[in-house]
Amino acid sequence: MDRIFIKGVLEKVSQGEVSVEEAMGRLQHLPYRDLHFAKIDHHRCIRSGFPEVIFCQGKTREQVASIFGHLAQASDSSPVLATRAAPEVYREVVKTIPEAQYFELARCIVHRIPPEPLRDGTVLVISAGTADMPVAEEAAVCCRSMGNKTERLYDVGVAGIHRLLDNQGLIHNADIIIVVAGMEGALASVVGGLTDKPLIAVPTSIGYGASFGGLAALLAMLNSCSAGVGVVNIDNGFGAAALANSINRLRSSARAEKGS
Repeated sequence: MDRIFIKGVLEKVSQGEVSVEEAMGRLQHLPYRDLHFAKIDHHRCIRSGFPEVIFCQGKTREQVASIFGHLAQASDSSPVLATRAAPEVYREVVKTIPEAQYFELARCIVHRIPPEPLRDGTVLVISAGTADMPVAEEAAVCCRSMGNKTERLYDVGVAGIHRLLDNQGLIHNADIIIVVAGMEGALASVVGGLTDKPLIAVPTSIGYGASFGGLAALLAMLNSCSAGVGVVNIDNGFGAAALANSINRLRSSARAEKGS
């Protein structure tokens, strides 16, 4: 159940196509469905703007497939997104939802990606190195699945900063920027000094021993000398996408209200 579904039911009531009693029957679903091993939150989209996302890590293939199938059945229009999914999990999901797509590098399973972006803002995902791409792709795939126009700029870390400077046009044209970097995490500060757009930094666990599994990049990003850099947890591409989606949704709503 999402806002589009509720709006459609209410419009049918106002037009006399559906009785009040029938509408109440359609809307009187429990806010969640209890599968015993999981309680699926069917009202997540109403509250936060996007349906519940399945975090596959730690769940069995059968559990993920069951949750995925129930989310797909709950709405005939909303996307269904699963993150940190291994190939064998995807093979289990497609037994129930053959149309589901698997993005191997991002480790995401998606059903019903919006064919066109739902908002006019562009989210630019930047990665420092090729080794950071799995986290960057998680951010990019999740952003696109949430209905945002998404662009990529990869392998432009500070060790070869000319690669970044050659692509300043992409940075200036973006509305929201996600910067994914491991090692010392310096790229977020550099990009932050080149733009006035909202910037979300994602530290990755890529690096040698003293990077402490991404802790060095996390602390560097938290201590960025560029003002206004927001930071999510280590390797949390999905978290960055969710934040970018919230910013873009509010931005688009404000533009629509201003234009009306």
